[in-house]
Amino acid sequence: MYNKGRDKMKKVKTKRIRNLILIPSFSVVVLLVATYAWFIGLQSVNITSFDVEIAASESLLLSLDGENWNDSVAISKNNLDEVSYLGHKNSWGGTGLIPMSSIGELNSTSSKMKLYEKASLTSTPGGFRLMASLVPNTVNEQNGYVAFDLFIKNFSGTQYIEELNVLTEEAIYLTTDSAVTVSSSGTAGTGIENSVRVGFAQIGRVEGTTDVVETITGIVCVPEAESNVTGICRNAQIWEPNDTTHEANAISWYNTICKTRTGEDVTLPASYSGTCEELSETEYIKTYAVNDIITHEDNVDVYDGLEFNSYTNSSLLSSIDTFTDTMKNIAGVSRPQFMSLQPNSITKLRIYIWIEGQDIDNYDYAALGRAISINFGFTKQRITEDDFNYESPTP
Repeated sequence: MYNKGRDKMKKVKTKRIRNLILIPSFSVVVLLVATYAWFIGLQSVNITSFDVEIAASESLLLSLDGENWNDSVAISKNNLDEVSYLGHKNSWGGTGLIPMSSIGELNSTSSKMKLYEKASLTSTPGGFRLMASLVPNTVNEQNGYVAFDLFIKNFSGTQYIEELNVLTEEAIYLTTDSAVTVSSSGTAGTGIENSVRVGFAQIGRVEGTTDVVETITGIVCVPEAESNVTGICRNAQIWEPNDTTHEANAISWYNTICKTRTGEDVTLPASYSGTCEELSETEYIKTYAVNDIITHEDNVDVYDGLEFNSYTNSSLLSSIDTFTDTMKNIAGVSRPQFMSLQPNSITKLRIYIWIEGQDIDNYDYAALGRAISINFGFTKQRITEDDFNYESPTP
């Protein structure tokens, strides 16, 4: 009898797994030619295998072109143009990934996420002086990161509320098996997997019954007044994996280099004194991401921040609230939602994948990891069997 109950419970869990929106396999290969301090561009970075497979739950359908809908889709570097819609602006990284930085802010005019790349990096007595430029992606995405559109049709319910209001939307959760790791072809122990970020930017939505492809693919943040598109244009939800796991060498690198910074006038050269408070390999460490263009006159140090060198006057770096693995693993009713979708709608998401240059684990030798595997998925179910000690009824 006990075995029958266990078998039935396994069937319930198997059915639940089928009701997830899964993206089970990402592989990013990062090849290093030369090493520099963190936030320095990796000279040669190649994406050799980056396949995406997505499966939907019973009340969700997926599309990459706004026309063909299914409960599963697949996209990769090799089939990017084949599965995408005509005139798409998707990009598979060009020659490869390089460290960038973003707070997830969207450009409402171009409906693309703002990213910043290193313009210059020079050693300082307590870190590195940073200059950053805005990636010119208002027309086309640039090399160094991955970006593609995903359309989600949520057909739970028949009512469609055109007005933008999160209170009318359904909660979506990140699955607990979502993970970023060094793949079997990579080198473990470098910490490069801890610097990966995945951004989910909701551009806009239309009613779920819409079947005009050009209307669906043409969804933008700020639609024309007479259109039926509801612009969303929220800052991207950024997933930060491995938030409490840090490679020992990365922490040692920081503890060796970082010095406390003093002075209130950002126009004057920085003054450094004692060592910074040491960081832990097993605790969450904030990321102070770039939020605007940084010039030499701004005198920004990569370690500027209350938790780092104690300097709080660098307004061009922001401590951002990412969605971490710690949040993903919270059980029961306290589990936070990842994003939300309007019922009876088609929502256009733009997904970005990049290496966050301002992450503490992005240091000189992290790129030796070479190969990264990314797996993530979504579910509408917040409560699992384990949360309330579910016991299968006896037949």
